[in-house]
Amino acid sequence: MQAAGYAARPAVLEREFNTRYWGKPMTLHGVRRWLLGETLPSQPKLMVLAEWLGVPPQELRFGAELPTRIEQRRQQWSHAIGFEEREIFEAFLRLPVPQRRVVREVIVAFDWAYGGLGTQGDAGGKVPG
Repeated sequence: MQAAGYAARPAVLEREFNTRYWGKPMTLHGVRRWLLGETLPSQPKLMVLAEWLGVPPQELRFGAELPTRIEQRRQQWSHAIGFEEREIFEAFLRLPVPQRRVVREVIVAFDWAYGGLGTQGDAGGKVPG
């Protein structure tokens, strides 16, 4: 709200929302709960809020930093793996589920054997040994 030039106060939100929404009006208590993060507006109400504030609806629901975090993670994967690793991942994904489990256990065992972090006991409850 503040980025759009409005004070982040329940009375302001109630007034501005109710002038734009054609359904049942929101109460002061209801919009206060939105501001405190205790509840989320329904999708139609979220769409009205997004249009009013000039932001994408997913930003209101998930926050402004979500697309940035997703893109950063994608870039990490893009830079971290080469062509050969991509081929391996694609081949892995084509395997039937039982074979994927076997491959996963082998990888976890190698990781554990070479001092990998946080993988001990992660092979379906088994510690490689």
